[in-house]
Amino acid sequence: MDILNFIMIGLGLAMDAAAVSMCKGLAVGRVKMRHCLTAGIYFGAFQGLMPAIGYALGRTFSTLISDYAYWVSFGLLVLVGGNMLRESFGEEESCQSCSFRPSVMLPLAVATSIDAMVTGVSFLNKAFGELLVAVAIIAGITFAVSTLAVWLGSLVGSRYGQWAERLGGCILIFIGLKILLEGLGWWPL
Repeated sequence: MDILNFIMIGLGLAMDAAAVSMCKGLAVGRVKMRHCLTAGIYFGAFQGLMPAIGYALGRTFSTLISDYAYWVSFGLLVLVGGNMLRESFGEEESCQSCSFRPSVMLPLAVATSIDAMVTGVSFLNKAFGELLVAVAIIAGITFAVSTLAVWLGSLVGSRYGQWAERLGGCILIFIGLKILLEGLGWWPL
């Protein structure tokens, strides 16, 4: 099982949620534990759910892409990572409202986890048990990172959100390259 890969993917995927969580912490000003936990639960749950949905969709269409699974994984992860990098160099997004109501958090959780759904397609070469481990790791990491990011956002502001997104994009691109090189038999480890 690729626990280290799952951890790195989880960290990479969590960066969007972390950036939004930091922004929420900045917007709310005085952060309470319920703010941190609300962000962690929303973002963690959706970041965990979406790869499973992507995996299920990929399984449905697996006969079309089975011969190209490593290329598909590489392409999707590079696309998601590259998009994260591109967005991190764009104009800084304005912080969302300080509300933690479901009507505010649900769209944010869905929006930040779309890339996790695409990443789930890259798990097609994994057994179902490995998918469950990956989902748990991704959800757990995102929960922890988002919870902490709300608190950090209130302390340091949104100054580091772009750097977190850049790091996440680079991690996903590296994982995509590693999957491709392993599939081609070129990975030395």
